[in-house]
Amino acid sequence: MKPISATNDFVIKFANVNGSGSASANTLFAKAIMRMGVPISPRNIFPSNIQGLPTWYEVRVTERGWLGRRGGCDMMVAMNPQTWDPDVAEIEPGGYLFYDSTRPLPASKFRDDINVIGIPLTAITNAAYSDPRQRTLFKNIIYVGALSALLEIDVPEIEKLIAEQYKGKEKLLEPNIRALHMGRDYALANLQCPLGIRVKRSDGVGKKVFVEGNSAAALGCVYGGATFAAWYPITPSSSMAEAFAKHCRKFRVDPESSKNRFAIVQAEDELASIGMVIGAAWNGARAFTCTSGPGISLMSEFIGLAYFAEIPAVIFDVQRAGPSTGMPTRTQQADVLACAYASHGDTKHVLLFPEDPKESFEMAADSFDLADRLQTPVFVLLDLDIGMNERLCDPLKWDDSRHFDRGKVRSYQDLEAGARFGRYLDIDGDGITYRTYPGTHPKRGSFFTRGTSRDRYARYTEDGKAYVDNMQRLLRKFETAKELVPKAERIDASRATRFGVIFYGSTGPAMREALADLEDASIEVDALRIRAFPFHDEVIEWVGRHEHVFVVEQNRDGQLRTLLVAEGAIDPGKLTPVLHYDGTPITARFIQGEIAQRLGAFNVTPIKKTAATGGGGE
Repeated sequence: MKPISATNDFVIKFANVNGSGSASANTLFAKAIMRMGVPISPRNIFPSNIQGLPTWYEVRVTERGWLGRRGGCDMMVAMNPQTWDPDVAEIEPGGYLFYDSTRPLPASKFRDDINVIGIPLTAITNAAYSDPRQRTLFKNIIYVGALSALLEIDVPEIEKLIAEQYKGKEKLLEPNIRALHMGRDYALANLQCPLGIRVKRSDGVGKKVFVEGNSAAALGCVYGGATFAAWYPITPSSSMAEAFAKHCRKFRVDPESSKNRFAIVQAEDELASIGMVIGAAWNGARAFTCTSGPGISLMSEFIGLAYFAEIPAVIFDVQRAGPSTGMPTRTQQADVLACAYASHGDTKHVLLFPEDPKESFEMAADSFDLADRLQTPVFVLLDLDIGMNERLCDPLKWDDSRHFDRGKVRSYQDLEAGARFGRYLDIDGDGITYRTYPGTHPKRGSFFTRGTSRDRYARYTEDGKAYVDNMQRLLRKFETAKELVPKAERIDASRATRFGVIFYGSTGPAMREALADLEDASIEVDALRIRAFPFHDEVIEWVGRHEHVFVVEQNRDGQLRTLLVAEGAIDPGKLTPVLHYDGTPITARFIQGEIAQRLGAFNVTPIKKTAATGGGGE
């Protein structure tokens, strides 16, 4: 079998056992390539227990800078006997299998169409170390050293990363460097180096930053003026609260008094956390919570209170696979409908869909302006793929001249001057009323709010006309929100094609590559990225201009498609769902293959086809 040959364009996947210490070694490998100037897109696929179950770490090396998953792998570093068969099956024909050859395996465990690279890692480790824990940990560094020789990765870059990792723990530095060279020296002496796939220095990374979506969103909260957060630990959102605390200790501490200008509460549960956020926001603070799907379910009643009493609050939902506990360490876009209509009764909420860490930062900051302007909860929907994976993106930028938009707030001077005030009085006709902060004026104005039916002056009433008047005003406010939320992005505004594709959130990176693949196959589709709900009128008009539209999502039920049909009065037959929901991030191959296959029904045939499977995954 002819081996795959590629420079700066391949996928390598590590199959390990959770709790074996492989994560830090695999991260060293990925970052060393990035330090050579070559763009990478790593993804950590891990179980929900602490130790013992399979874990994978996939690194896409991509000179063109594609950030989505491609599908398949060109090299499998197979370190887990439990998953050997499916791991070997995933290797592309002509690809490479790197494994621990200390114990011989029968021929039936290999494939004839791949290239096998065996190195006796256990034997090497046992000969060098007697401590069981050292044997486990240094085995990982040894295989990184071997890979550095096979793929021509600069060893000084790995050594620098090890030095950074163990700064302040210098006694651990030399043993790790030694283990690295043990693996490298063995590979150079006993294996054919380099392989057909290799790394060559480049300037593809440039000034891009490498950051997790959760950390970027937390920093956006700081820049957006958030001073209060309440949360309850839940994967995959916990790291956002932790990052916010870290950023606040740097940016929210008074330099003179050393007093904190922030408050962060780890509440006893999700109900308490959203209750605290609503209380803080009612008092005028910019406040948020971060959670995942099960937390949204528990917060539902309080979310309805914030919607009906019209209290600004921001909720970050880092989505995972449900229902119930589902797959807590797998990614999905499964909470779209739950968030759009959270709580009982008639509710509609603003949703933001960031595509990457940069947009997570920007939309996090913008969400507080939106919440204040609209006096309502605003949801920012990340997911595990964005939130818990480090991603290359453009630098995070901030305009220091920017001022917070607190919306319609009556000041003491306004009230003294006799400004007309009714807490639920729509003076401007846009559905948004004026409010005051607690303590603004001792006699005029009101900061009293109700979760029960009331009239325009916050007076309790169960009169049906007053209730309908209030509910209709809330709909007007939702219409106003259409003009305030981020507009959808047309990927190629010059195109006018028969077929369109709608996508959103973390599907974006793979979708952009799939569009390029479709174009290479002489299939033209017009693409629109939804960035927020409610949908701007232009979204509905865009759908109307196409004969047929595919809606690409990472959930089973086509939740965004459901929103488009319900809110845009679109014929369901015009929208074809393309769904991926096995818990792994969607791949470019899957999208391209699904769309190409479905276009066959319209007598559109690609010049070249890429194989892909249907259903829920690859």
